Amino acid sequence: MGRKSENTFREFHRYLGFFLAGIMAVYAISGIVLTFRNTDYMKSEYQMTTTLDANLNEEALGVALRKRGFKVNKTEGDVMYFDGGSYNVKTGKANYVEKRLPALLENMNKLHKMHSGNPLFWLGIFFGIALLFFAVSAFFMFRPSAPIYKKGLYFAVAGFLLTIVLLFV
Repeated sequence: MGRKSENTFREFHRYLGFFLAGIMAVYAISGIVLTFRNTDYMKSEYQMTTTLDANLNEEALGVALRKRGFKVNKTEGDVMYFDGGSYNVKTGKANYVEKRLPALLENMNKLHKMHSGNPLFWLGIFFGIALLFFAVSAFFMFRPSAPIYKKGLYFAVAGFLLTIVLLFV
């Protein structure tokens, strides 16, 4: 591999890095925030009132409210009580507290967790391919005979092995 190809990879690597700096920041921040998704960290409470179908059972109510691990704590007359709210079986009226992140962080998380049904799924694919290019192109930016190349290989192997070990812990 010659000097010209090294410079070409450096240029692609550099300009793609500048281009993707914003989305990398979004993914990094949302990844950190998603680490705490099972807590109420940074979430605010919103009082919600809605009318659902009447006569829902516990399971259907949990689905309608989009609450995982939903459980009714008690039932008194026509009212089912659950953590943070209540549901009137006869009228279908539900009052409950919903905990949400600030809108900007919520939207960043939606971008991070997108799937193939999302209209922006191509952005996730492009970003994944770009990150893969970053990982591979780093090895073409230096001559294999250069000392930094050998050190780079050691670091790459160490990072790979650490990841494999952590996957099985």
